[in-house]
Amino acid sequence: MSATLENKLVVAISSRALFNFEEENRIFEQGDDRAYVDLQLKRLDVPAPPGVAFSLVRKLLAFNEGDEQKVEVVILSRNDPISGMRVFRSCKSHGLFNMQRGVFTNGRDPFSYLKPLGAHLFLSANAADVRQALQLGFPAARVLTESARAQDSNPNEVRIAFDGDAVLFSDEAERIFQAEGLDAFQRHESEHATQPLPDGPFKPLLAALHRLQRDTQSGMRLRTALVTARSAPAHERAIRTLMDWNISVDEAMFLGGLAKGEFLREFEPDFFFDDQTGHVNAAARHVPAGHVSSGIANL
Repeated sequence: MSATLENKLVVAISSRALFNFEEENRIFEQGDDRAYVDLQLKRLDVPAPPGVAFSLVRKLLAFNEGDEQKVEVVILSRNDPISGMRVFRSCKSHGLFNMQRGVFTNGRDPFSYLKPLGAHLFLSANAADVRQALQLGFPAARVLTESARAQDSNPNEVRIAFDGDAVLFSDEAERIFQAEGLDAFQRHESEHATQPLPDGPFKPLLAALHRLQRDTQSGMRLRTALVTARSAPAHERAIRTLMDWNISVDEAMFLGGLAKGEFLREFEPDFFFDDQTGHVNAAARHVPAGHVSSGIANL
């Protein structure tokens, strides 16, 4: 019987999102492919330092206990196969023994492999790859490699924070805000409070995380947060939408335009997803963050 990824949470991640390959990447971007490969080969036995998404991956893999293999993390990289050897050796050195699968395309677009993987999330430092993945219908975010690293204070809990509009939900309401202003937005959301918002690009990931928490028998747990610029009365439609999906979040922050960074610092997420570059850049000073290039803010 062939192996399958069915009934697993599948995360596809680039090597730069998982490990700190920024020095090597600077050589790669200079166009000297041979020098890049030679450097990776020279450093084959030197474990790469953890990158921005390392904490998220390590904790998600901790849901796998014994025969209970609930999470699969696959390297999906533009790297060459020689560099791929260093990636897998770095995984082993850092205790990521469950990471056994990888696709290395040697510069070719990697996002087409998300379909056979059935990925619930794609994390990459390459903005173009992320945009293409989103267009194909996969939850994806560009990892800000300069982000602060996750804290170590919650070793048995995966904490993930999401923006609402254009991330968990569609950008329907955001379009009204952009076109007509805050008063029109609040009025529209009040009038449609009982009508669920359409799905956003990250609803499938939130649903998969909900199933993982429901079905797991491990000592790990998930804690999720909705962190949004919405405020009352627009909060109600967001909450009712989650209720309609039969999905709950552990915390909800309706900040009414306040900067999200300091609130996220207190939540201590392993990762935060937002569609607006200003919010993501500010959050990255405090927590690991990724840009979701969807919705009207990214046209």
